[in-house]
Amino acid sequence: PGGNETGISDQSNVLSAKRLELLKEVVPKAERIAILWNADDLAMTLRYQEIEKAANVLHVTLQPLGVREPEDFDLAFTAMTREPPDALVLVTDVLTNLNRKRVLEFATAHSIPAMYEYGFLVREGGLTSYGPDFDDMYRRAAVYVDRILKGSKPSDLPVEQPTRYYLLVNLKTAKTLSLTIPQSLLLRADEVIQ
Repeated sequence: PGGNETGISDQSNVLSAKRLELLKEVVPKAERIAILWNADDLAMTLRYQEIEKAANVLHVTLQPLGVREPEDFDLAFTAMTREPPDALVLVTDVLTNLNRKRVLEFATAHSIPAMYEYGFLVREGGLTSYGPDFDDMYRRAAVYVDRILKGSKPSDLPVEQPTRYYLLVNLKTAKTLSLTIPQSLLLRADEVIQ
């Protein structure tokens, strides 16, 4: 608004802290939580800083695992093998998204409860996710592109934010991890995978 930019915001900085809070609710005994993020991406570093603030409030120690290229994931996995975290948060960007299957497989193989941004990872065996409806965001972005191509000025289009966030929980994975998901969280979940 007021310039040549507009779009859809996913509110990820705020959501990153919320993901940590929800993960702590799922794994209340978690004291050490690994955070895997792209340390070369300023936006992801800002998300990490929000997670740090939340960690102080929740009294958890973070195990920062910044990656910069695909090879760094092996280093992160080695670090988690040497010093196993009680849980893991994957901060998603292009790099971590391209390597998400490796992260999911590692977390599963090492029985690490993990919080993801995308619900499809929970459907593929991840424990839990919290985030906006990305399909809806992509549709809204397409509407904006259409409006701009038809002559609307970007400055006249407000930056939109998601209006709904989705919490997914995989009970099958929870059982494998010997976790009991609190009833209060299950009642808030938008999707529970049996």
